[in-house]
Formats: sequence, C-alpha cells, structure tokens
Amino acid sequence: MQDLPSDRDALKALLDFHVEAGVDLALDETPHNRFAEPKPEPARGAGPVPERTVASADSRNPPPPPRALPKTAAGAPDEVASLAREQARHARTLEELEAILAAFEGCALKFSAKNLAFADGNPEGRVMLVGEAPGADEDRIGKPFMGRSGQLLDRMLATIGLDRSQVYVANIVPWRPPGNRTPTPQEIAICKPFIARQIELAAPEFLLCLGGPAAQNLLGLKDGILRTRGRWFTYKTEDGREIRALPTLHPAYLLRQPLQKRLGWRDFMTLRRALDAKE
Repeated sequence: MQDLPSDRDALKALLDFHVEAGVDLALDETPHNRFAEPKPEPARGAGPVPERTVASADSRNPPPPPRALPKTAAGAPDEVASLAREQARHARTLEELEAILAAFEGCALKFSAKNLAFADGNPEGRVMLVGEAPGADEDRIGKPFMGRSGQLLDRMLATIGLDRSQVYVANIVPWRPPGNRTPTPQEIAICKPFIARQIELAAPEFLLCLGGPAAQNLLGLKDGILRTRGRWFTYKTEDGREIRALPTLHPAYLLRQPLQKRLGWRDFMTLRRALDAKE
C-alpha cells in the first residue's frame, strides 16, 4: 500500500479528493477485505442446516422486493418533465414552489438524498447565483453551497462587497446525486422547470451561472465554460422578461485549479461594475 504523504497540504488535497469522489463516511481506521473473512461459526449445539430446508424456507418467505419508485419517477422522462412544468407553473411564490418541489416525486434523486437543498440567501437580492447540484455538505444541511465550495464562494462575494444577505443562491438540481456524480440529462430535464420558475419568481437583476453545466442548461450555450466565462448573455424567462447573465467558473473547479482563481476574480469584478452602473 502506498505510504500516505506527510506534507499537510498533500494530506488536505488527498482528503479533498475523497470528498469530491463522494466518500463522506469512514467505516474503520484500517481497510478490511470482507470477502476474505471466515464465515461465523454456528452456535454451539446447533447442527448444520440442510440445504433443502433453507431452500424450502426461502420459497415460503421470499425476501421483500426492493422499494419501487413512485409511478411518476418510473415514467417516461418526457412525461415526468411535462408534469414538472405543469406543477412549477402553479407556484405563485417561492414558498409555494419549495413546497411543490418537496412533494414532487418525479425525480429519483429525491429518494437517495437526505434533504432538499432548495435555496439560500435573500430572494430579494439583485443577484442570483445558480450552480449544478448539491454535494455532501449541502445534502446534510439542506442548503446549497455549504461546504468548502460555499466557503470559497462567500470569500469571492466578500471581495466585491456582497454576502448571502444580498444574493440568492440555488442549483439546477436541488437533490444530491449519489456519490456526487454528475446529474444525468434526464434528471436535469426533470428539475429544470423548477429552477426556471425559481428564477422567474426571484426576478434578479443579474444571474451568475456557476460552472459550465449551469451556463449550458440555462443559457443554451454549447461552448465550455473557459470560452464563455466573463461574457454577458441574456436569460429569458417564460413570461418574456430578460435578465443579464454572466457565466463564471464553479468554486469547486477553482479549489481543484487554484491558478484559475484570477479568472474568477475578473468575472466577479465584471459583476461588481455592472451593479455599480445600475446603481
């Protein structure tokens, strides 16, 4: 087994790697090969159970079937996405939208996540920030951008004189995908009507798309985030309003690529200049 690095920064980087990979629970201090462990001895006085008896018992008492997802979650993605659009349109306030989303059973991610991470911050703020999906910390707390990415985001906001009392934060997908994997196109399509309605109800002056997936799904962009970041685009709501939108690098990416923080700094300064001009 490879020796663990002794340097503190290297250990921290190794821990970050495991967190990003979805490892959020330590089972033991040392690894164990469970397949190589001997089978437990039968209780004293208990004889071996004949295979025929075991088979007969299994046939009489079969194991319970796995928990089936609700019919909406098991339906065709197009049908579920249509149901999501219909339900999202009924929300007249953000509170109603959150309640509808909490009761929505059309996305299978809901059944593997601990909490719905609907939003954080001030919905009356001039700026709304949208990422891709919650991580382990967000899933545990029930709010977006609560982990190390959120801490970096808070520091970046502070550099331009903002904090969460002045901005509104959300994700395209409000439930954590298992193991922090990337949401599938079907999962995004199902959740997209809700984030669209959330943006419409919050009605920010500026929309900050954190990362390529947010920029591509909200703005319909094809190019990667390094090509589109720092440029203004227009986000159109379903009721016909236009919101100035700025793609930028996701804080999680900046944690993995610290040298790119200078680009994130430039983007946040671009946002600050736009805020000052509107004032």
